[in-house]
Amino acid sequence: MDVYFFDCDKTLYDYDFHKRLPKLAELGGVSQYRLAASWWAGGHERAAEIGEYSTSEEYFEVFAEVTGAHLTLEQWQVARKAAMTPIPGSIAALEEAATLGTVSLLSNNPIPFKDSLPVLTPEIVDTLRENDLVSAVLGARKPERRIYTRALGRFGVEPADAILFDDSLSNVEGARALGMHAFHFTKNEDASFDTAGLVDAIHAFADRDR
Repeated sequence: MDVYFFDCDKTLYDYDFHKRLPKLAELGGVSQYRLAASWWAGGHERAAEIGEYSTSEEYFEVFAEVTGAHLTLEQWQVARKAAMTPIPGSIAALEEAATLGTVSLLSNNPIPFKDSLPVLTPEIVDTLRENDLVSAVLGARKPERRIYTRALGRFGVEPADAILFDDSLSNVEGARALGMHAFHFTKNEDASFDTAGLVDAIHAFADRDR
């Protein structure tokens, strides 16, 4: 069995934190500076991404304690979705990969993200079929070696039978260091995403033993 792992932000969906932060500040009733300085610079989002806050309820309890902003999951979803734009060519590539093997998300994100996928990523949830691996569930972030070994273990496959598509070069190099295949997803000179290269990489992986 071949497994095709896709990153989410800046791979399947374009993502702009500068659209998310103002919306979070507006909904939470605190300043953007306070949110950025206390939550993100304070390391809490990173902690959430490795599963230290194991439920959405715990995430928002700690978020309120740290920032003073009391958010619901629905409000968090509004702000997160405001920062995300589907990349049509990437989503089409995911669908194509699903005809060749098993596809899965592999994303550095907290539990509220996983709980919100039907709202945030309606274009891909049916294709993923609950293969929605996020770092908070796996207990490690890319490019740590253990996130890849744990993701592979979920499907019972060897590194050589899996490929990662990711916009982060360090994440790509981390996968390759373990023996996985990987494709660094970038933009073209005209600032469009290299979705043609993504499709070529999918087929090169699928055809590697032929």
